Amino acid sequence: MRENLYTLGAFEFSADVLIIKGKLESEGIEVFLKDENTINSDPLISGAIGGIKLQVRSGDKEKALLLYNEIRNYAVDDDGKPIVCPNCKAERSEVYYSRNTIFYKLFPFFEKRKYKCHSCNIITMP
Repeated sequence: MRENLYTLGAFEFSADVLIIKGKLESEGIEVFLKDENTINSDPLISGAIGGIKLQVRSGDKEKALLLYNEIRNYAVDDDGKPIVCPNCKAERSEVYYSRNTIFYKLFPFFEKRKYKCHSCNIITMP
């Protein structure tokens, strides 16, 4: 029988995900890193395959989300102040790239930076 896994997030490099993995495991949550070995062998393809996926068992989802939200880094402006969502005024936004065209998939550094609020899920541009 195959157990369902929940993806907490995707990370460009393994160094980014290992800190969160360590925290979750220290709290007794088993963690799975999908595509970690592939990206470690060739980091340049991280954007093409969607990064390293941090996954937990579905039964641990709620506890894992609480811990993940405590330690995740949210976006800040050039002055180090948190990005404020214009919709709900929350300070829980992360940088977001849609990569919805073949051009941006091949050249993601040309896409303008956007922010996705984790409270209301609205996507905004600075």
